Amino acid sequence: MKLYKKMALLIVLGVIAGFSYLGYQGLFQHDDHLNTSDHNPLSSSKQKQNSIEIVGNPESIAVLVNKQNLLPDHYEPTDLVYPDVRFIFKEKIEKRQMRTEAAKALERMFSAAEREGIYLAGVSAYRSQSRQESLYQAYIKQDGEAAANHYSAHPGSSEHQTGLSIDVSSSTGKCAAQDCFKDTPEAKWIEANSYKYGYIVRYPEGKQQITGYKYEPWHIRFVGKELASKVSKKGITLEEYYNDYMQVDNPVQ
Repeated sequence: MKLYKKMALLIVLGVIAGFSYLGYQGLFQHDDHLNTSDHNPLSSSKQKQNSIEIVGNPESIAVLVNKQNLLPDHYEPTDLVYPDVRFIFKEKIEKRQMRTEAAKALERMFSAAEREGIYLAGVSAYRSQSRQESLYQAYIKQDGEAAANHYSAHPGSSEHQTGLSIDVSSSTGKCAAQDCFKDTPEAKWIEANSYKYGYIVRYPEGKQQITGYKYEPWHIRFVGKELASKVSKKGITLEEYYNDYMQVDNPVQ
């Protein structure tokens, strides 16, 4: 009888030990699964993609500035000048300025357009962060934040602050910074020729999901002839160029 009791006790202990082992294995398998998920390269990549970065090379003519890549706080270019081109206003004020290299290229482009009977005019070029803040808040008050975000940049994320971007129109100012500009001869000339002078239409049609902004045929950005030619010929945005052909951390200089 004692022998049977000992055998029964050994069997019970064996069963308990078995379940304990399985539980132990299951626990570590579960932990391994969690660790694998936490270090999933795709997950990490997505988090980095959605994060906001401060650009380390704001002086580069190829700098990528958008809703995810902000300029240093209150960044101001050191080589702002007044390009010798027509504007729709006469005052020598902040928004008439551009960086030297962009200004010279703009002068060449305006002259080339005029030789072909296209008379362009500047609408708004450089814009300080404080000015962008004022405009952004005014647009929110006018249209609401959701709508404003489709056409106005948060302070620090505006290309105008780089001194490399300018809004253009016809010499009459008709359709300046308005959707109707896309049907003008001036817009069509810019679309076809701006890359020859180092400029691109920064927010092309049908690319809002990529750039974050609606189509703006009047907003052009100086990136240099080489990069402008590549972007234009491929029919892509600056974001697509960096994502597909370059590392954002090491842009073309």
